[in-house]
Amino acid sequence: MAQVNTSTGTYLSSLFNPQVVADLIDTKLTDNMVFAPLAKIDYTLQGRAGNTVTLPYYSYIGAASAVSEGYDIGIRKLTQSTSSVTIVKYGVAVQLTDEAVLSGYGNPIGEAAMQITTAIDDAMDNALLAALAANSASEQNYSTSSALAPEDIPLALAKFGEDNDGPKSLLVTPDFYAQLIGQPATSNWVPASEIAAEIKIRGAVGMAYGCQVVVTNRLKTSGNLYIVKPNTLAVFIKRGAMVETDRDILNQSTVLAGSILCAPYLLNPTGMIKLAGA
Repeated sequence: MAQVNTSTGTYLSSLFNPQVVADLIDTKLTDNMVFAPLAKIDYTLQGRAGNTVTLPYYSYIGAASAVSEGYDIGIRKLTQSTSSVTIVKYGVAVQLTDEAVLSGYGNPIGEAAMQITTAIDDAMDNALLAALAANSASEQNYSTSSALAPEDIPLALAKFGEDNDGPKSLLVTPDFYAQLIGQPATSNWVPASEIAAEIKIRGAVGMAYGCQVVVTNRLKTSGNLYIVKPNTLAVFIKRGAMVETDRDILNQSTVLAGSILCAPYLLNPTGMIKLAGA
């Protein structure tokens, strides 16, 4: 029997290299997330103990007061509060038989890695959307008793007040997107092809009322839309993608399991507006 050359022979263990797959997933992670361009991706928690992130923030001291000549300027206390968010593990696994790996169409291992990445991205996107939906502050919500229409967008933007400047993204359903492009005169619709230099958010299809429009199927109905400023959301990475394999010798298959430890979070509650319609 010919001896297998250990330097050139193909072993199943070399095909299933967890570190290579982990690096691939880490590199591609967040690439397919709808909300990643709106979120601060923070890796400072890696290597630190604990499963809860405590985030400090300062309360606004309020507008300055008029001071008459000869009177002291009023002193106000600068107060700091904290908010905590718990680290969550998102994971998924794929099982491949030896036949699938060695004889399957295309690249089964690469396909498994890609789908694990997509699955984790989906989970983090859903968590960020849930964080947006959970913001119940009345000053950050715009509601109407009728179905949302393009003309509701400028009314909702008024919630930002004097902080209306700067880039903003309008997250819409495919149905609402159809309304925007169907009523260009009333929605100030400008397609992405005409303002390519101004588009800052990956996946934006155009602009309406000064907002870069992003279409997402994660918004199930047009009853809830969102206007979001950059860095309103955050994903705190506790541990990047980790991939492990396990061998089942009875059915001769290998399980490829990938996971990430992170905390999707609404970092700036005042950087968003939730639009609710009937």
